[in-house]
Amino acid sequence: MNKYKKLLNNSLIFAIGNLGTKLVAILLVPLYTYYLTPSEYGVTDLITTSTNLLLPIVSLSIFDAVLRFVMDQDADKESVLTNGIVVSIIGSVASLLLYPVALNFMKSDLLLPLYILLFLQIFYSIFSQFARGIGRVSLFASSGVIVACFLLFFNLVFIVYLKMSISGYLLSMILSTIIGILYLVIFLKINQYFYWKKINKKLIKMMLLYSIPLIPNSLMWWITNASGRFFILYYLGLSANGLYAVANKFPSLLSILYSIFFQAWQLSAIEEFDSKESGNFFSTIFNFFTFVMFIGSSIFLVFLKPVLSFAVETSYFITWKYIPFLLLGVVFSSFSSFITASYIAAKETKGVFITSIFGALVNIIGNFILIPIFGLTGASISVMISFFVTWIIRMRDTKSLINLNLDKLNICLNIALISVQIGILNLNMNTQYELISNTVVFIFLCFINKEYIKKLLGKILSLKK
Repeated sequence: MNKYKKLLNNSLIFAIGNLGTKLVAILLVPLYTYYLTPSEYGVTDLITTSTNLLLPIVSLSIFDAVLRFVMDQDADKESVLTNGIVVSIIGSVASLLLYPVALNFMKSDLLLPLYILLFLQIFYSIFSQFARGIGRVSLFASSGVIVACFLLFFNLVFIVYLKMSISGYLLSMILSTIIGILYLVIFLKINQYFYWKKINKKLIKMMLLYSIPLIPNSLMWWITNASGRFFILYYLGLSANGLYAVANKFPSLLSILYSIFFQAWQLSAIEEFDSKESGNFFSTIFNFFTFVMFIGSSIFLVFLKPVLSFAVETSYFITWKYIPFLLLGVVFSSFSSFITASYIAAKETKGVFITSIFGALVNIIGNFILIPIFGLTGASISVMISFFVTWIIRMRDTKSLINLNLDKLNICLNIALISVQIGILNLNMNTQYELISNTVVFIFLCFINKEYIKKLLGKILSLKK
């Protein structure tokens, strides 16, 4: 199959899965803001954030190795999955030994369900990445939709009907993840891939040498996305953290485009990395991807305030001030992740480790300086800057792996126009004038991207034929 067509086909499959998942996530935002106070919502956000932090540490990010190693042409699928599960079991047991210490530190009834949720997400990640790696992309995508739908159902039962607030949130997460695991176990027929006799110390070592450098990368995303929450908690309080959590939900709409593309792109990057035309292929895809992300950001900013006025309670409307900078953070993080695929394809994950440290340090320093001065706006700007720095560093670092020919002028013009739209929002002019002004900027942005629009439409039409 043509490499462009395969990327498009996989993107369409992931689009169906992601749109269903993200749609549920969008529906949950007004539910949470209505039935949970800002303080309660802040606590649930910290729970999710903490789980995301611990997931790669406890599992040693072995699910990333499962995806990469099972895609090798001579891969022993049974050995890869079996040894991935073994590493996860060892990591989970080791973390249980720290439970008394964590309980003494946390002193909360939420610790046990947090542990349970963490272990469940580890095994869900392994099975879903295995499905993706062996080409069962439809199963991978559908599992995400099923988990999201059951999450919505359980939230309606426990939070809306039974008024269980934070406990209901955790219970919903646990039960929906269990259903996702059972779905993958049944339809993947995991029993056909897992054999104790396939345990291989040499393979485990190779997989860990690949996956462990990715842990700092995951931690960097956590630090960049979440460390600001702890600074906010210290300087501004739980209510401000709730506002910031809601503000982060809306840029995730743009991350739909990124997550759909990246799941498909990671597979294509691994498959095409060693081909003679890899440089041209990577450059073409990246330039189209940047234009799509900028177009999506511009549309988002045009309708930001009108949509926000309907989507959240009045007390949360102020989040429009922070969303534009978080939106650009999503854009730059997506560019950085595109480059990460080069490291993954080449199995050179040490580069991910080094560049992640720089990004995390920039974010911590930014939070320390900007939050006391600018409040939540400072936290949002810090996220944006740290992802931008990470992207630039990775661009320079991967020149020896892949030669990307970027349309730098186009990228700079797009960033400039997005900045103009953010400036218009902050003028606080009449709603009608503001909408017209940002629409004019959007039209101009489309004009400077007209060649990409023509090429993209032509490519889609040719693939359709």
